[in-house]
Formats: sequence, C-alpha cells, structure tokens
Amino acid sequence: MRTHYCGQLREQQLDQEVELCGWAHRRRDHGGVIFIDLRDREGLVQVVFDPDTPDTFMIAERVRSEFVLRVRGRVRRRPAGTENQDLPTGQVEVLGLDLEILNRAETPPFQLDDDDVSEEHRLRYRYIDLRRPQMQQRLRLRSKIARALRDYLDRNEFLDIETPMLTRATPEGARDYLVPSRTHPGSFFALPQSPQLFKQLLMMSGMDRYYQIVRCFRDEDLRADRQPEFTQLDIETSFMSEEQLMGMMEDMMREVFAKVMEVALVEPFPRMSYTEAMLRYGSDKPDLRIPLELVDVGDLMSTVDFKVFSGPASDPQGRVAALRLPGGVRLSRKEIDDYTKFVSIYGAKGLAYIKVNEVARGRDGLQSPILKFLPDDVIDAIVQRTGVADGDLIFFGADRANIVNEALGALRVKLGHDLGMVERGWRPLWVVDFPMFEWDEKEKRWVSLHHPFTAPKDEHMELLRSDPGACHSRAYDMVLNGTEVGGGSMRIYRTEVQQEVFECLGIDEHEARDKFGFLLDALNYGCPPHGGIAFGLDRLVMLMTGASSIREVMAFPKTQTASCLLTQAPSAVNEQQLRDLGIRLRKAPGEQS
Repeated sequence: MRTHYCGQLREQQLDQEVELCGWAHRRRDHGGVIFIDLRDREGLVQVVFDPDTPDTFMIAERVRSEFVLRVRGRVRRRPAGTENQDLPTGQVEVLGLDLEILNRAETPPFQLDDDDVSEEHRLRYRYIDLRRPQMQQRLRLRSKIARALRDYLDRNEFLDIETPMLTRATPEGARDYLVPSRTHPGSFFALPQSPQLFKQLLMMSGMDRYYQIVRCFRDEDLRADRQPEFTQLDIETSFMSEEQLMGMMEDMMREVFAKVMEVALVEPFPRMSYTEAMLRYGSDKPDLRIPLELVDVGDLMSTVDFKVFSGPASDPQGRVAALRLPGGVRLSRKEIDDYTKFVSIYGAKGLAYIKVNEVARGRDGLQSPILKFLPDDVIDAIVQRTGVADGDLIFFGADRANIVNEALGALRVKLGHDLGMVERGWRPLWVVDFPMFEWDEKEKRWVSLHHPFTAPKDEHMELLRSDPGACHSRAYDMVLNGTEVGGGSMRIYRTEVQQEVFECLGIDEHEARDKFGFLLDALNYGCPPHGGIAFGLDRLVMLMTGASSIREVMAFPKTQTASCLLTQAPSAVNEQQLRDLGIRLRKAPGEQS
C-alpha cells in the first residue's frame, strides 16, 4: 500500500511519485491550502493539498486528528523560508494527488505532543501513548539493543534455547506467581522467577553455551525499576572461568553501546569488592559519576561521651561514617532538615552534621550542635580524615551498619543529583567477592545473598560450616551508572557442596529432595564446571534511552500496584472456571456473603 515510510523522505526523492500510509498527526487549513502532517513509525512528513485537485481537497477537509490515511503524491522542495530544521524530512514536502481515508478516529483522549498527561491516563490508553514519537523511538531502540545482543552471542556460538514457563515453586527468592492445574487437582505450577535451574540442567546436558531473552515473573513490591513480569537476557556457559565470562560480557556490552549509541565504554571495566563498595559508597551498586564517598570514623568515636556515636562505634554490628559535601555550608537549615527526613526512610534516627566555615581556626571555625560532645583531638582527626576545606559540610550516620550504609548511600546519590554533581558519561563497574550469605534477623537463619546455587570461593569452602557469614562467593554484578544491569556467578557443580549449602540455609534433606531432587540427581551424572549471568533488558534499555522507569521502555507495563489499566487485569473469573480448578474463594473478614 506504500512505497516509502513517511520519515524516510529526503531531497534524494525530489520529483518522485510516492505512496504513503499513516496517521494524521496535525491538520492545518491556511485559507485554501490544507497541510496534513502524516506520521508513521519512522517519523512524519508534511503533505500539501490545494484546490487544483478538488476531489482530493474535499477529502482532506474531512480529515481530523489520528485519521488513518493513504496518500499518493509527488515529493517537492519546500518553499524557501518554510524549511523545518527540526525534522529529518523538513527540506521536502509531498504535493497530495490522491487521498484515501482508510479509517476514522474519535478525538484522542490526549494530544500526542502533550507532556503533562498523567501516567495513569497514558497506561489506560497505551495504544495511543505508544504512537508518541518518544515512545516509538524507545521501543525501536529496545529492538536494536536486543538484536545487537543476539548478534554478539550468535557469533560467539551461544545457542538460543527456550525453557519452560510452567515450572514448580521454589522456597528461595521472591514470591512466586502460582498457576492452578486443572488436570492435577490441588497442585500448582509456578511462573519462573528466572530459568536458573533449567539453564544449569542445559549445561549438564552438554549444550555448553546457552542464552535466551526470556520473560520472568516475581510477585514482589514494585519500584521504578521493578515489574511483576520483566525481560532478561539469560546466559550460561560451561568450562569457562569467571574471568573469561566477565571479559566476554564486557566485550558484549562495549559492542552493544558502540553499535547502538556510538559510545565507547572503558576497557577493561574497573572492579571493586563488595566490602570496598559498601565502605566507600554504602551500596553494592555505586554510581561512580558522583564524586562523594563515605569515610569510616567509628574508631574516632568509640570513646566519646556522646552515646549516639559511641554506641554504634563500639558495636561489632554498628558503623559510624562521615560524608563530606564540598561547598555544603550553603545548605539552609530547612534543606538539612529535609535531608534528615529523607534518610529516615531508610531507618536513620537522625542526621548529624558539621559546617566547616574556616578549617584553620579549628573548633572555632566549625558550626554544629554536636561539637560540644566531641573533644578537640577527635575534631582534628575528623577534619584530617575527611579532607574537608573551607565551605564544606560533613554529614554523619551512626547506627547499625546496614542502616548507615543504606541511609548515607542514598543520601550520597540524592545530594549528587540535587546539587548537580553527577558527571556526564557512562561509568561501568564490576562488583565482586560478595558474601555467600546474609543473616535474616526475622527468621533467625542464613539466607543466600544471590541464590542457593552460587558457588563459594574455593579458599572459603571450610567456612561453610565453621563461619558462614565470612564465606565469600564466586559472584559478580555488572553495575552501570548506579544501576545493577546484570548479575551472575559460577555455580555449584558437586553434589556434596550443594548439600552443604542447603544445610547452611536450613533446607533439610527432605525439603532439598522434595524441591530440588531433579537437580541433585543431575549433579551425580557428570556435571561440568559452569557459570552464567542474567542482564535486566528493561533496566538496560531504560538507562540507554534516559527514561525515568522501566515502564517507559515496555510496550504494555503494569502499574505500581501490579495491575494493567488497559485490560483491567487482574480480574475476577466465573464460577465454572473456579470449579474446573477445584478452587473456592474465601470471603474477606467482614465481607458480605
């Protein structure tokens, strides 16, 4: 029905007759001449209708916004002075010779060039929202990124293999989405949180190098970069060390950025241990574009009379850290109070600070309510260790280490963005040497920091029984501008090691056999050393497009309450469907029968 896309027309097509299809983006009647901006996924072009073709002109008079049109016309140069430098097609226009209205449209619920439409309204009419050039550009870029990833992996002899969508629930990780089975009454499938076990089984099957761009499902609380269903690039390899795998993944990411964005990422990516990342940035996914760092001052505070500091400083699980903000004396008391309120979100009970007016004057050159609690030698040591200069401000966090890390780590990022301290460009990073386990205070047991199939470091094997908290794993995360875009590890490939890890996690032999019997059996039949990684495709596209959330780079996302405003899902089902599945709904307390 067409010879060209609207956005493809250039001066090379001058005097050619073309046929175009698309939507009426805008119609303008200039006293006897009608202009229609015709839009398709490649862009838009101006089409001109004049009374010299009266039948076509009469049809053009009936066109309204978002009508679906087919146009036959001749490409000509725009009159001098009317060119549009903001459009790729802005040097030319099409003189309309024939016009066909393929379909009419009601008045759209919002204008496509209106940037103030609420997200709720956009998601309710997502098919309209996706017509916006910005949304089309993002989805086009997403397709280009996925193609570049596939090209790299195909060229490096990875096999694209699909894994099941209906599997069984697992006891670790986020909550599963459950699917009742009609043919097995009382039993349930689970939608996969990841293809983890299946891709390991593929390595045991001799597939050697596997990948898949796959949908995954997690029933968890949502944030800007979380969705109940999301897409990841899943990768697994055999007979490859973590150094080799990480090097290959770096190479893949550099190639994707070069092809898609013409950006050269650093080679090699810097590496940082988990411990160092937490000490310096309070986060295992630090944004290296922000030149602010945390500094430990617990040893300086352990003997002061101020229990707010001395308590955490003397607690093995506590931490006292300082965050230097260059030029921070300009912050008003209200701004400091607002930042104090911000860190309370992360459990911090307060936010102490010292304003540095004049370093050379010692205590007299400082300003803070906490100075009266600190002796001169401690003040001098803080000034020296933090490296402050005149005009700086020091924030302090003192509490359990995890609270201090989360609060000051988040404050560091917020200050960087609020005060324009974020450097331009891309700062990739590998974070390595993660702990194998973390202590769950609520359940009073160890849980996997990543997942229970992550291999411990060879030199830490003996710590599995004697000191699980000190055991480190062969895990690695790829971080880009403060966002984790990929995470992986080398896997356990010996039965006895997997059983020991299950024991550390409180998974007894019966539960292990019930939940993971097929994996334990497979390990006994010649499992190769293997490892892998998974990249969050939605997060990666979000970063590369500059979008504010992954909802902006997904065609049909859910809201933050895990619902679809377009289809009104989830929804109730009829009684017959429930009977077929052997399900009866219970009334909520106080609900009428």
